[in-house]
Amino acid sequence: MSGPLPLSLCVITQDAAAQLAECLASAPFAGEIVVVDSGSRDDTVEIARRCGARVIEHDWQGFGAQKNFAVAQAANDWVLCLDADERVTPELAASIVAVMPAPAAAAYALARRNRFLGRWLRHGEGYPDWNTRLFDRRRARWSDDAVHEHVVVDGDTARLAGDLLHLSAESLDAYVAKQNRYTTLQAEAMHARGERVGVVRLVLSPLVRFVRFYVVRLGFLDGAAGFAHIAIGSFASFLKYAKLRALAAGPIR
Repeated sequence: MSGPLPLSLCVITQDAAAQLAECLASAPFAGEIVVVDSGSRDDTVEIARRCGARVIEHDWQGFGAQKNFAVAQAANDWVLCLDADERVTPELAASIVAVMPAPAAAAYALARRNRFLGRWLRHGEGYPDWNTRLFDRRRARWSDDAVHEHVVVDGDTARLAGDLLHLSAESLDAYVAKQNRYTTLQAEAMHARGERVGVVRLVLSPLVRFVRFYVVRLGFLDGAAGFAHIAIGSFASFLKYAKLRALAAGPIR
C-alpha cells in the first residue's frame, strides 16, 4: 500500500525528549501522529512538533484515561498506541502495512520485546510480551485502570509478526521504585472495588508467578537479567496483595 495509512499513531508523553523522536520515526506509515503531553518540562513538545505530530496538552488522568483521551483526538478510527520508549521494527511495520487495507480483526496484539539490565530478554515475562496496541476505536478502547491498563475489544484480536521493542532507559533503582508506585495504585483500586486477599493467595501468587515465567516459560535462559526481571515481578505480586491487606486492616489506632 503506497502512501500514509488511514491510521493514527497515538503517544502519551511527559518528559520524553530523549526517546520520542526515534519512537515516532519508527512508524512512518502512520497518516497522522497525535501526541498528548501532560506538562513536560523538557523539549518533548518541540520535538513532537518537529516530527510532524499534532500536540495536545492535557492534564494527567491516569494511564487508561489518558490513552483513551489520545485515541479520541485521532482523525482516523484505526489507531496504533505506543509509549515513547517503544520502537516498531521493520518486520512489524511491514505486517501493519500488509494488514491495514482489509483488517480481518477488530484489534491486533504485538509481540513486545523488553530490554532489561542491558540485555534483550527472549523468554519469561520479557518476550513475547503480547500487547494489544493496534485497534479500531469503534470496537475497542483502553480500560480506565490508573496502571496496567489494557485494551478491551468487542470482537476478535489477532497477532502480527514482528517485534515491538521496549527500550526502557530507566535505572534499576527507578524500575524498582516504579513497581512500588504501581503496586500501591493496584492495591488501592482493588480495595476500592471491595476485593480482599487471604494468606494463601498472598503466599502462593509470587511463587506461582516465578515458576510460570522462570521455569515453564524458560526465563532462566536469559541469565542474571532474566532472573532479576522475574524476581522483581514476583515480589511485586507479593507487594500488591500485602498492601491490599494493609488497606483492609485500616490505620493503627
